[in-house]
Amino acid sequence: MNNLIHVIGSNMSKIRKEKRYSFDQLSQLTGVSKSMLAEIEKGQKTPTVTTLWKIANGLNMSLSSLMVEQQPSVKIIKPEDFPHLIEDDGKYITRPFITFEEETQFEVHKMELKPGGVHKSKPHSKGVKEYVFVSTGSLEIEVEEEVYQASSGQAVVFSGDVNHIYRNIGEETVSTFILFYYSKS
Repeated sequence: MNNLIHVIGSNMSKIRKEKRYSFDQLSQLTGVSKSMLAEIEKGQKTPTVTTLWKIANGLNMSLSSLMVEQQPSVKIIKPEDFPHLIEDDGKYITRPFITFEEETQFEVHKMELKPGGVHKSKPHSKGVKEYVFVSTGSLEIEVEEEVYQASSGQAVVFSGDVNHIYRNIGEETVSTFILFYYSKS
């Protein structure tokens, strides 16, 4: 996790400087305090998943752009290659699986929810679409107060630019792959 903190800080610093944003400007764009942004950039503070999404949305970029180092053009993807984030007392685990590339406009994350696990997601950037592929378990997704269920072998597609909640409603761990598509418009 220590390396992840430094990767996030380094990526955030590089992006902020490329866009010529001050901490004041970045704070206004993201809703994250200047002091928190500075601590994250220096590798002194571990951001939550929610904070990382706020930063990514404010910068109008993918979450994985903040979390991973540059990858070679051809790569065999293994789960252990990417850092994972854990919340909800270990019941929610997510990690980038296929990182964002400008020409494809998408990224894929692997998400696991242990029994009873819940992840409340704030709206992502405007136009983001989520494609959730359920590998194992039974997943409940609440999108703008409407509840949908998907089990192993099923998928759910919805606009990710609204509030949504993932819940494990079964007895086994839910394993999913989520494709985030970032519209260019």
